[in-house]
Amino acid sequence: MNCRGCGSALHLPLIDLGTSPPSNAYLQPAQLAEAEQWVPLRVAVCEQCWLVQTEDYTRAEQLFDADYAYFSSYSSSWLAHAEAYVASMVERFALGTHSRVVEIAANDGYLLQYVDRRGIPCLGVEPTRSTADAARAKGLEVREVFFGREVAAGLLADGWGADLMAANNVLAHVPDINDFLGGFATLLKPAGVATFEFPHLLSLIADHQFDTLYHEHYSYLSLTAVQTLCQRNGLEIFDVQELTTHGGSLRVFVQRIDGMGRTVTPAVAELLALEERVGVRTAGFYSTLAPAAERIKLQLLRFLLEAKAAGKRVVGYGAAAKGNTLLNYAGVKADLLAWVADANPYKQGKFLPGSRIPIVPPERLAQEQPDYVLVLPWNLIEEISSQYACVKTWGGQFVIAVPELKVL
Repeated sequence: MNCRGCGSALHLPLIDLGTSPPSNAYLQPAQLAEAEQWVPLRVAVCEQCWLVQTEDYTRAEQLFDADYAYFSSYSSSWLAHAEAYVASMVERFALGTHSRVVEIAANDGYLLQYVDRRGIPCLGVEPTRSTADAARAKGLEVREVFFGREVAAGLLADGWGADLMAANNVLAHVPDINDFLGGFATLLKPAGVATFEFPHLLSLIADHQFDTLYHEHYSYLSLTAVQTLCQRNGLEIFDVQELTTHGGSLRVFVQRIDGMGRTVTPAVAELLALEERVGVRTAGFYSTLAPAAERIKLQLLRFLLEAKAAGKRVVGYGAAAKGNTLLNYAGVKADLLAWVADANPYKQGKFLPGSRIPIVPPERLAQEQPDYVLVLPWNLIEEISSQYACVKTWGGQFVIAVPELKVL
């Protein structure tokens, strides 16, 4: 396979997680009698542009289909993050009723609803029908397409030249990352700004976040790699912020290279220098993740087996894609993890891909009062443990497995 960023041959492996079904391919009850598609889940590193990427075994149209089950609005902390983002962008870039805001991967309207409430014309681009319909139900305009240069040209012709383009947790999800970024250079006004938020590769490596590796994530991004990608596609990074979301993320601000030429903040050079110091451009930097993943797998299995032997009941919370990577890599089934609760009604009544563990409403927690609740979206542990504090009232305990197993 060649690098999807620069085309160079890939020779440096990051990790081999065996085989797994796509992490968001939740199963209907009728599908339990059918075979699932399991494909290799391997990740490699380009030693030319240092883009980390999955090997290609699936197509985006298969992963992001009409029944896509990830809805952003079921996390209260993520809604608060989106509302704060809109307020910050409006103030920093003087957005108003004269402006145009376009969000790529608008999902269920979790962010654009706050733009719309301010009377700012906005448009969502979202390829999955399930979430696009939810956004339309909020009164938002959505184009149901995959974004790239051709779509951007069409939107520009329709009068959607953008003052602000938002792209949260989507840059990692696109197979043709050059066509995707080229679309931003096409649709942005000369003075327009685009922001990208994505999990930071440094956090992934430092905190052993191997469960964030799955087929829907084609790329794993450092600022070093993103800067090269942007420059190749007519964009310039002029600012960057470090965020706590998703276990450690970056918010990157970009402008057209031929645009108004905002001054590049010192934060860009400082973060690039940090990445250089920790070794992003060296093979050794990538050597620690695989052994850490194996250690985490063994810790989780030991905990589940010991709980089972002691007659304790363990359930899960959060039918998250990262949880499916963890469970399938560890080979966990419903005999060790009875069920997983999730607040998203689109997932309830279905089964996790691979493990085939049933997904149930959160009310089951109070009904069955399990001894342990394994929180699969560990990045939301504070929100979840607070929201379901009732678990503590019967002596139950929350558990996370990444970056190491902890009983809280």
